[in-house]
Amino acid sequence: MPTEAHDLRHHGDAEVRDDGSALVDLAVNVRADTPPVWLRERIAGSLGSLAAYPDGRAARAAVAARHGLPTDRVLLTAGAAEAFVLLARALKVRRPVVVHPQFTEPEAALRDAGHTVDRVLLREEDGFRLDPRAVPEDADLVVIGNPTNPTSVLHPAGSIAELARPGRTLVVDEAFMDAVPGEREALAGRTDVPGLVVLRSLTKTWGLAGLRIGYVLAAPETVADLERAQPLWPVSTPALAAAEACVSSQALAEAAHAAHRIAADRAHLVAGLTGLASAGLRVVEPAEGPFVLVRLPGAAAVRRHLRDLGYAVRRGDTFPGLGEEWLRLAVRDRATVNGFLRALERALTSTAR
Repeated sequence: MPTEAHDLRHHGDAEVRDDGSALVDLAVNVRADTPPVWLRERIAGSLGSLAAYPDGRAARAAVAARHGLPTDRVLLTAGAAEAFVLLARALKVRRPVVVHPQFTEPEAALRDAGHTVDRVLLREEDGFRLDPRAVPEDADLVVIGNPTNPTSVLHPAGSIAELARPGRTLVVDEAFMDAVPGEREALAGRTDVPGLVVLRSLTKTWGLAGLRIGYVLAAPETVADLERAQPLWPVSTPALAAAEACVSSQALAEAAHAAHRIAADRAHLVAGLTGLASAGLRVVEPAEGPFVLVRLPGAAAVRRHLRDLGYAVRRGDTFPGLGEEWLRLAVRDRATVNGFLRALERALTSTAR
């Protein structure tokens, strides 16, 4: 289980800061054209209550109802990233294992908390799919994403559930699950999997990265442990208003519609990328998230050339298990994708000379 150095703190937003702020953004996995007007109005409506301390009870109850759970199985957090920090600090674990390639914050949080982290690296030749037997039997904390960032692989819920053991905490990052039509393979709401902790984010689908709102679904004793590690009033009043709004029946219907649109736009992107196979480009398929992972020769030079042409994409070499030849591309609308594909073809031709 190699642990070679990677920049675990590099994320897609680095591609569109400063000199990248004017680029067309295919680097950040936040749904474009969000938050919608009705959600902005709900958040704005909460600003009159800022003099009072935040009261998360209504939002917590709404999230619990959305997943058919009692409220003591829900913890609201300042984004899913806070949940990783809480898990790393609050849980007493001896051998944490992170399944890679995946979002790097879980490992970074564990290392910051003083843990030695082992990695299970999923293989390209297996389509980056999970083999539960690859996880060490004595691992007492296992972290996996589903669908996984950056591979866009959707693992069967049954395969992930096979990782559960008595005395083991199984953390499943479902930050992108609401972008999967029908949320198939979701474990959120399950109470029959021992040690299960599911993380959800409202950032990606609703465009709330600047507001910081997510939640944890887990056994009551785990929720209590994490809650004790939180500061007082960790989630702001506007974020609580957003959480309550985003699990309403109206929001769930809109998210379901968006998931189908994302799937269609992703298929269009994948088809265009597949048409560039003669240039050595390979797409990891089947892709199920709002992004795709591609491998291509000279990817670092292609990424730089794309910036010159006005497009930002996510480098892949900061993800354990990947190297410089990988790029992650966020799914966008067809017009944006068509322009990007033209730029990508130019960049591939230019770097091949």
